[in-house]
Amino acid sequence: MSPEHPGLWVTLEGGDGSGKTTQAALLSEWLGAQGRTVLHTREPGGSEVGVLIRNIVLHHRGEVVPRAEALLYAADRAHHVATVVRPALARGEVVIQDRYLDSSVAYQGSGRVLDPVEIRDLSLWAAEDALPDVTVLLDIDPAAARRRMDAEDRPFDRLEAEKVDFHTRVREAYLGLADAEPERFLVVDAALAPDEIAERIRSRVAPLL
Repeated sequence: MSPEHPGLWVTLEGGDGSGKTTQAALLSEWLGAQGRTVLHTREPGGSEVGVLIRNIVLHHRGEVVPRAEALLYAADRAHHVATVVRPALARGEVVIQDRYLDSSVAYQGSGRVLDPVEIRDLSLWAAEDALPDVTVLLDIDPAAARRRMDAEDRPFDRLEAEKVDFHTRVREAYLGLADAEPERFLVVDAALAPDEIAERIRSRVAPLL
């Protein structure tokens, strides 16, 4: 529980194919079994406005220039935090969120080769400096992640379809962010068994409840 609010805010980060959706579901199930009210959300797409933005940034068939992409993510973040995340935290709920500003720093800052500091500052301005209590980084080699996604036999979105060097830059950016804020980040090897990953996440979250 943060001194800023009675709830708890956990974000999950990592490259595409790292298992964020699986771990968010396992964490939600564990917290629910303990009687906690859980809000599972995501960026982009965690609000009605966000669904529209998600369709543009991930599924638009034409080009979206990098700065426009960064601004669209920031717009989604501003609305999502104000209308979904902050109200849930104020009610004392546990917010489990798939992606937050660290994704923008990694994907738009390093992946798109914009300025990571400017991207982070933009996101913090959009979200009025809101930061999660814990950020779980599921670290995975991009080649291994691509094999996982290929096995799912589904169409890739705009970011998933980027080349390996793009995803390598994203991974390196994530690890740099975790090194810079060890008090907020929990880095877990995404190649571990899902149950083992889930246990490590629970061990980090449990003392904060």
